[in-house]
Amino acid sequence: MSDKYVQPPVLNFMKVFEQSAPLTPVLFVLSPGADPAYDVFALAEKLGFGGPKLKFIALGQGQGKAAQQMLETAGARGQWIMLLNCHLLASWLKTLEKLLEQTTKPHNDFRLWMTTDPTDAFPLGILQKCLKVVTEPPNGLKLNMRASFSKITEEALDVCPHFAFKPLVYVLAFFHAVVQERRKYGKVGWNVGYDFNESDFRVSMNLMDYYLTKTYKEKQETIPWGSLKYLVGDAMYGGRVTCDFDRRVLTTYVSEYMGDFLFDTFQPFHFFLGKEVDYKLPEKPSLQSSMEMIEQLPLVTSPEVFGLNPNAEISYMTNSTRELWQGLISMQPRGGGEGG
Repeated sequence: MSDKYVQPPVLNFMKVFEQSAPLTPVLFVLSPGADPAYDVFALAEKLGFGGPKLKFIALGQGQGKAAQQMLETAGARGQWIMLLNCHLLASWLKTLEKLLEQTTKPHNDFRLWMTTDPTDAFPLGILQKCLKVVTEPPNGLKLNMRASFSKITEEALDVCPHFAFKPLVYVLAFFHAVVQERRKYGKVGWNVGYDFNESDFRVSMNLMDYYLTKTYKEKQETIPWGSLKYLVGDAMYGGRVTCDFDRRVLTTYVSEYMGDFLFDTFQPFHFFLGKEVDYKLPEKPSLQSSMEMIEQLPLVTSPEVFGLNPNAEISYMTNSTRELWQGLISMQPRGGGEGG
């Protein structure tokens, strides 16, 4: 039947918007590593709802009154409003439910976007009205890299004139996928579970653009590897790491993936070279060649690609199977016993 039935599609935010309405809010149910806020902001800019037409607030203690005022104003003026982390102010969600019930004739341009972690505190009335979107990081190195490159445009790759920028974007996408994929191996992957997400990748890519463009304009022959390694490995991704041993693993990845050896013509660079698969850089880096390279990668990734023992996935497979069966059992109908 082919692999397409086990590969989740990349979330299309334009289609999500087309299915929404002034009286149909959009609710993003988050999982670790997912960050739809940036994509919603980008969509708003594209459709002309950026700047003053887009309001957002991160919910928390004492933010209910401010959120209510923003919601009432946005409904009257046709603005977009985004309520982030609704699960952190569960006590206010009943008030939100009443506000949505009272809003009968909002402006045609009004849209309400919400994000929440899975929680039992979300009122059923809101859930029934909402368009629910589950956002989670793709499972597997291939799908993770595909998701990263699906949000990169050709213009974004051409903005930096330095020859090293496009290969380094591919390296960064591979590194981003690796640090996220290690999380599924539990304590074997990371001592602490870290929420590396799309913002880490996006900001790191912007930092590379800035430093390499500066290097190109100043006609420097050497690439500032020290600065790039520190900013990506220690500041951006390393800023989330609390365990010294995890930090050592993270900086080792950065050292193994970034350096002049990437462009050594006599000894080609390989992320991992196995008997059946070769994880390497595209020969002529571009958006199309990178996507073609990603599509050639296997759907299932061996732990050896991450530098782990093959036995590392035994506990992951066991836990995944247990979660699958628990989910199936929980969805079984719970009828009463048959009468005599």
